[in-house]
Formats: sequence, structure tokens, C-alpha cells
Amino acid sequence: MSLTVVLVPGAWHGAWCFDRVIPLVEASGISCIALDPPGHGASDQPFTDLYGDADFVRSVLDSVVGDVVLLGHSYGGAVVTQAGSHPSVRHIVYLAAFALDGGETCTSVQAALHRSLPDDPRPNLASGIVVDPLGRLGVTPETVRDCMYNDCDPETVAWAVGHVGVQPALNLDQGPTDVAWRKHPSTYVVCTQDLAIYPELQKMFASRCTNIKVLDASHSPFASMPDQVSAILVDLATL
Repeated sequence: MSLTVVLVPGAWHGAWCFDRVIPLVEASGISCIALDPPGHGASDQPFTDLYGDADFVRSVLDSVVGDVVLLGHSYGGAVVTQAGSHPSVRHIVYLAAFALDGGETCTSVQAALHRSLPDDPRPNLASGIVVDPLGRLGVTPETVRDCMYNDCDPETVAWAVGHVGVQPALNLDQGPTDVAWRKHPSTYVVCTQDLAIYPELQKMFASRCTNIKVLDASHSPFASMPDQVSAILVDLATL
């Protein structure tokens, strides 16, 4: 049976962020597609909420022939949690992502962690978020560099800064009504240098998943360690 790897980006990101991973997966003979959720990347659709993003992912899964390994990065983890119960999904991958449970949101779990670490000296993603005139959230270039791409070379950081967009705040305050990691096998990839979703929180999410992988990477291993990310996906796709 054919299998496709489907990649869902996180907040502020689009399909572009997986540009270094896709050719490596495809070189192994596995189909791989990255998605631009509504309003992100090259999408010409208006922004929607968490549930609209999940509906979009499900519509793509409806069109895929065969099984799917479904990856969500960061906020994309919340999306694949909501969308991943789709019958074509064989395995879910959470890449430094929000593997939320019912009653949780991206904002609530982040806030709870930071309340438990009041004197933490590490950079805090929230301190670099700016609000545009339409109420959408953006991220300063310094925060992209220091919190998301802190293990990347300056050229990669510049590439990311040139691509990151804005993100509706609403999505981050919504929680899943369906929890796919309870229904399908899953792998959590913990990134130990992540300064956007601290490793302590990732480890809690990872405890909910079937398997755990660890990368000594920032929030963006698709940019800094594409070989390792693609190898994880290929291994899962060929089980």
C-alpha cells in the first residue's frame, strides 16, 4: 500500500519551513507533502481557527491515496491532534509540538509552565510577540533568532525571518475536541535546545506518546537537522 508523509507547520510558519526535509524523504522513495494552512505561506485563503485548520488538514487527507504519517510542528501539533483521527493516519509525529489533551490550549500549558519557572533566565517567546493593527500576532526578528532558530547559522536565520508571518491569537487559545494521540500510534520528537517550547513541557507531552525521540536541536530541526528529521520520518514510513 502506498504511504505519504504529510507535514503541518506551526504558528507563523508555512510549508516553506520543510524545504530541507522534503527532498530527503522523497529520495527514499516516499511521497512527502507540506501544507500551507489557510492564511499561511502561499495560501490565498483567509485565516481560520484551530478547528478550521484541522478541517483543512482533513480535507487534504481525504485526497491522499493510502496511509499517512502525519507530522505537526509546534502549534501544528494541536492541529494534528484535532485532525489526526482521520482513518488514513497510520502514525502521528509531534515535532517540538503541542500534544494537547482535552481542556488544554497552547496558551494555557505554556503559561502554566512559565508560572512554575518564575526566575528562569532563558529567552521567553512570549516577550517577543507583537500585535499588528488587525490583532494578529507577529514575532520580532530577534525572537525568531533567539527562541526558534537558536542553533542555526545566520543565513538560515535570515531565511526564516524573511518568511515568518502573522498568526491569529484565537487559535492558540482553543483546545482539541478530538485527541488523536489516544487513537493512533505516535512519536514525540523532543528538541533539547528549544527556547520556544521548553524541553520540560515537551517531555510532559512526550509521555503521552507511544515512542520518544530526542534531538539536540532548537525549535526548528527541520532547518538545523533535516537529515535527522527525515530519517525519523522514513523509518516510521517503512515500518
